[in-house]
Amino acid sequence: MRQKFFFILLCILLPLGVSAKQLAPEANSVTPLLNGMKVPAVTLQFPDGSPVSLNALTMNKPAIILFYRGGWCPYCNRQFGELQTIEDQLLELGYQILAISPQTPAALQSQELETEMKVQQLSDVKLDALREFGIGFYVDDATAKKYDDYNIELTKDNTGTPVLPAPGIFIVNQQGLIEFTYVNPDFKVRPSAKLILSVAEVLASER
Repeated sequence: MRQKFFFILLCILLPLGVSAKQLAPEANSVTPLLNGMKVPAVTLQFPDGSPVSLNALTMNKPAIILFYRGGWCPYCNRQFGELQTIEDQLLELGYQILAISPQTPAALQSQELETEMKVQQLSDVKLDALREFGIGFYVDDATAKKYDDYNIELTKDNTGTPVLPAPGIFIVNQQGLIEFTYVNPDFKVRPSAKLILSVAEVLASER
């Protein structure tokens, strides 16, 4: 029953589009990694700029990997606020919480989250994780200009085109396998804390 539920959820949330390891032309074309797939071997950066392997982090303990747009995003901060209500329970279940953003390490330091959480913030300024997880997409010119008008600096790929992630959550075990995926191209829609906790509890009970 649980597997059927996850399958239905993924069918609803994941439209057809380009394959992983490519940046999608738009948010509706992202194709995230699915349950049972391996966490890609990517190197991220801590806020102080030092490199870290995502695989090395997930080998330490199961992880809730959260991809978010940036500290400037009110929807992301709202999501962090909701997760804060279940943070202690997630930690008691043995999870670590990794929050990945395409922002630079310097931006992560200057643009702290509005909520106080035991979250490890990580920079994916090279866009490797966004690309390999299949959730990164190009921002169109009109939308990019709106962000510029708000003085929001988006990370660009090697062609100079701004890129954002479709916000998503991946639950990963210590073997590096993805056990749960929730990605929605609509950045205003986020999974409830209750859903995340329920899934995390089920998965932890099966280990």
